[in-house]
Amino acid sequence: MKNHNLFATLRAAFPASLDEVAIETDNSLNYSWRDLDRATAMMANLLQSLGLPAGSRIAVQVEKSVEAMVLYLATLRAGYVFLPLNTAYQSAEIEYFIGNAEPAVVVCSSKNFGWVSKIAFKAGTQNVFTLDDDRSGSLLDRAAHCSDQHAVAVMQEDDLAAILYTSGTTGRSKGAMLSHGNMLSNALVLKDYWGWKKGDVLIHALPIFHVHGLFVAIHGALINGSKMIWLSKFDPKLVVKKLPEATVFMGVPTLYVRLLAEPGLNREACRNIRLFIAGSAPLLIETFNEWQQRTGHTILERYGMSETAMLTSNPYQGGERQGGTVGFALPGVSLRVQGDDGQLLAAGEIGGIQVKGPNVFKGYWRMPEKTAEEFTADGYFKTGDVGKIDERGYITIVGRSKDLIISGGYNVYPAEIEGYINDMPGVAESALVGVPHPDFGEVGVAVVIPKPGVTLDAGQMVAALKSKLANFKIPKQCFVVSELPRNTMGKVQKNVLREQHKRLFI
Repeated sequence: MKNHNLFATLRAAFPASLDEVAIETDNSLNYSWRDLDRATAMMANLLQSLGLPAGSRIAVQVEKSVEAMVLYLATLRAGYVFLPLNTAYQSAEIEYFIGNAEPAVVVCSSKNFGWVSKIAFKAGTQNVFTLDDDRSGSLLDRAAHCSDQHAVAVMQEDDLAAILYTSGTTGRSKGAMLSHGNMLSNALVLKDYWGWKKGDVLIHALPIFHVHGLFVAIHGALINGSKMIWLSKFDPKLVVKKLPEATVFMGVPTLYVRLLAEPGLNREACRNIRLFIAGSAPLLIETFNEWQQRTGHTILERYGMSETAMLTSNPYQGGERQGGTVGFALPGVSLRVQGDDGQLLAAGEIGGIQVKGPNVFKGYWRMPEKTAEEFTADGYFKTGDVGKIDERGYITIVGRSKDLIISGGYNVYPAEIEGYINDMPGVAESALVGVPHPDFGEVGVAVVIPKPGVTLDAGQMVAALKSKLANFKIPKQCFVVSELPRNTMGKVQKNVLREQHKRLFI
């Protein structure tokens, strides 16, 4: 019987010589393919020794490290469900995720063990381990006593491999359930579509709690048996220095903007690069053009979501990479644009983007009604993005159907932040809107109405949010006003607020 465990396919792609370097880190460590095989086996054995029920969730909030990646691979290998959490999340957020997902195991940084373990044990989690980015922590201490031989757990295509928390524009975060089949189908399509070949080397400079760094980048390199140059944090000077040793680079638009600020970025530095890929947020056409002029390379833009992994891509070869577009639907992905009345729209007309394919998720964790709502009768997922397809088939995303803000590649959902602001003493109402920003693409601006007779301090409100929420969610500016613009139905006109503040940072 074929094993559909994603790890089994990744492991089968390791080079014949397991002693070759698989990962080279920014602090001069080298990990061989044999190291990855043994380390994932030991960690998988540790997880299986805990006697966890089938389908157990392993929630992980740790700094980026090769060991953190090994934990992800070991979770797949052992047949459990990986649940990555942004390192910026604070206690209110972690409490919700742990309460909702009910993980059997929580892994956190040592510095956060005190408060994370309290939340986890209270929620009924039996096992809390630590893992730090200096190869220390109780997880590694325990795994060191386990065997380095492990038979990969046998999984079916539809078995759950990961839950990624995303958000609606209203209410709490939703856990998108991705199966082994979802992720494997996407990895195989991208291997072919992006022309991965023997000898490719990837610079990995992205976080690994997000689809882009965890799935697209890591799966891309591993399924091709390709070496990774592993950077714990994005450092533009170091990336420029390492470019001659690599052939593939993936980044969010913010990273490309920061690389363009480096005088060392030129055609010579990029001489061996085969492909620059951008995604997770819109790439400004100025960045696209300036990159072309400076490096002689045309960035390949693509589009994906937590619920679907990658959906579209500009062509690697055999076609033009069109700036401002996200290219064509990937092989196996069916993409359409529909009007509000459910009619298919003609080329160039703007409507809601809907998708179907083997990469599209199984639904939202423990939210059957929400899942049903997000799919059409004929099985298409309503992405919530608004876009158009031109006569040649190029897809352009023009916005979001709701008011999602994408800041530095991370999703910020206004309703969540507004909820925290509205709970503050003296606040009558608030609205958060996204405005253009030269570095982050978009940032949030909060507009707040005080209760009668109350004086609010905008700076203190922003400071209060910083103790509760991840930094990328914090409004970059806060205004206290007497009223918000409204339509005749009394609904806040966020488009008016965006217009008012659109030149704040540019």
